[in-house]
Amino acid sequence: MTENQEKGNNRTTPQLSRRHFLKISAAGMAAAAFKIVGVDLSAQQAAAALARRQSGILGVGWGGSPATLDPLSASADVEIAFLNVVYDYLIDTNASSELVPRLASSWSVSDDGLTYTLQLQDGVTFHDGSALMPDDVVWTFERLKSDGPTADLYANVVSVAAGDGNSVVFTLEQTNPDFLYNLTDNHAVILKANADNIGTDFNGTGPFRLTDFAVDRAVFEANASYWGGTPGVETLEFIYFDSVDGAINALQAGAGVDVVLRMDNAVYLSLAGDSFFQANEVPTSGHDLVRLRADRAPGNDERVRQAFRLATDRQAIFDRIQFGFGAVGRDSPIGPVFAQYYTEETPLPERDPAAARQLLTDAGYPDGLDMTLYVPALSDRVALAEVLAAQWADAGINITIEPQEEAVYYADSGWLEVDLGITPWGARPVPQVYLDLYLKSDAVWNEAHWSDEEIDRLVETAGTTLDEAERVNAYHEIQRVMIERGPIIIPYFFAQFGVMAEYVDGVDLHPFAGRTNFNTATV
Repeated sequence: MTENQEKGNNRTTPQLSRRHFLKISAAGMAAAAFKIVGVDLSAQQAAAALARRQSGILGVGWGGSPATLDPLSASADVEIAFLNVVYDYLIDTNASSELVPRLASSWSVSDDGLTYTLQLQDGVTFHDGSALMPDDVVWTFERLKSDGPTADLYANVVSVAAGDGNSVVFTLEQTNPDFLYNLTDNHAVILKANADNIGTDFNGTGPFRLTDFAVDRAVFEANASYWGGTPGVETLEFIYFDSVDGAINALQAGAGVDVVLRMDNAVYLSLAGDSFFQANEVPTSGHDLVRLRADRAPGNDERVRQAFRLATDRQAIFDRIQFGFGAVGRDSPIGPVFAQYYTEETPLPERDPAAARQLLTDAGYPDGLDMTLYVPALSDRVALAEVLAAQWADAGINITIEPQEEAVYYADSGWLEVDLGITPWGARPVPQVYLDLYLKSDAVWNEAHWSDEEIDRLVETAGTTLDEAERVNAYHEIQRVMIERGPIIIPYFFAQFGVMAEYVDGVDLHPFAGRTNFNTATV
């Protein structure tokens, strides 16, 4: 937090920053909204704290339950979290998006950048007692290459083979400076070769074994034979609620929930002010993508796309929706967390509704536009849609908001067909993932249906060059193009939140909540 100071008559008067004022105001509203009427929370929390310390159980509350647990198709935090405790990745990332050894103890890269040799940890066993072998890794990645959303991610892999000793060798067709990060992809947990009933039977190498699985919870026991050391709690429970509100209420009441990850900003603020809880946040690259379909009218006219940008006040949206957490966006997925790849060299246009209205007139829409904005029925996303609609109305862009349950929004790829929508994108450790998934012309989730030769060339360069200066320049140029003529608006990057009881220790909050490490947690 910063403080402005007025000086005069030898007095110093601290002034609240706008960001801090917003946070305090939001915290007050949220605290009122989440007070459990008629319950003495302090006494109940104290009793629960003592009981939980003695139990050796860590309960994690989730808003929602897994729809699939096949690593090929799992994507939600609650699904990835399940996979992350029963399986292992070859390589992990930490809260700072740095590569961390997991099943791969070390790795080396050939001089030409095409061959990656990964040495596996010694003494690793699956939950059935069988030893992890290089062939298990080979089989896993052959599966990832052949089907599902990861097929494109690993299309550049010419071969995966067992190497000398306890090693695995990946050979690429083309250089990829992010290949080691590709091995950390959420889907890339290591399975036993020729495993049956994937998604219902869970024979992993991970720190916990599944002991019970029901509609409302999954129960895991510590893997005493875990190669990385026995976990800090005897039992880990994932408790599934219809919404995160249910998880928050259980946390407040001391009703079996010790940790909640992901929540609205206002709720986080209310809990952060309670001495019974620890509140943690990490900046992320996660963002809400507002996109206008660019392969048909009206979005295929660059003047219309520019009108939307001129009608949008990103700072006001950031203040209203994010309460100062995270960072203001600049209409590109390359955000501040990506350090040297991020730039503010190209200025964003100042909001100018009159100029936006004139651009619409020039494009053949003198009476403005009437459009439907499709959005997942999540509170922050609906709130974002409402703020956008109010801002855009000043420019003659009249919006009907169509909230849809997530299952409906994503069903049959309907989200890829609408003319105007908002899609949440979770955190990724490198920017290239976003560019490959939704920005280049042939991207599998090019939801804006935008094709730009310069962008395609720059994305290709950034994703293949081993010259770091060339890569930095490509990323900077991508940001310039997106501000000048892109079909998307990214008003902010959000922070990842985690709130846990004061007696919990050792939870390593990750920018992607499902990758949070519970191995070292204690109660």
